Amino acid sequence: MFRLQGSKVLAVDMTGDAVKAKNGSMVAYDGQMAFKKLSGGGEGLRGMVTRRLTGEQMTVMEVKGHGTCWFADRAAEINLVALQGDKLHVEAGNLLATDAALRTGTTFTGLRGASQGNGLFTTTVEGHGQAAIVSDGPAVVLRVSPQYPLIVDPGAYVAHQGDVRQSLQSGVTFRTLLGEGGGEAFQIRFEGDGLVYVQPSERHTIAGDL
Repeated sequence: MFRLQGSKVLAVDMTGDAVKAKNGSMVAYDGQMAFKKLSGGGEGLRGMVTRRLTGEQMTVMEVKGHGTCWFADRAAEINLVALQGDKLHVEAGNLLATDAALRTGTTFTGLRGASQGNGLFTTTVEGHGQAAIVSDGPAVVLRVSPQYPLIVDPGAYVAHQGDVRQSLQSGVTFRTLLGEGGGEAFQIRFEGDGLVYVQPSERHTIAGDL
């Protein structure tokens, strides 16, 4: 259903089924399509309330029909993630599209979310199907294993999946070494067994300058 045309355009072939995508990300379509705006970025009242409380309102649209629909987001690189009953945690701004069968919602992330300035909740996607996430430059998928925990700069973090625990730790980033940091920097520590998606370009985050 999901396929890439180049690295920056997602093509979704539909035969009467539906896909959920970031509002405004549709760039072209053929066939017969119906578009419906959804609100909240998560299913149910809890998803809507938590988004409003944290200022992370994410506008989503549902596209349903027969034909092909193409999506893109400001020429960002697109990465396909296959879910087989597991859960994907992704920053709201990095989620481009999901199979309609996948459940989306929000989850509490603790201090990491607060330090990034993205609130205390992040977007979750779970079930069986495909999701498309965007990154500033081609994303790198890194393995986390029980023997080898992974340390990630908050500005480079995009998403993670698997049996992974995350915590915040103090550390040094490249901005600190270059004298661009405003004080003690923080990093995200991942432990367990799973995958972490990082981008080769750092967003400016509050965490890097605390």
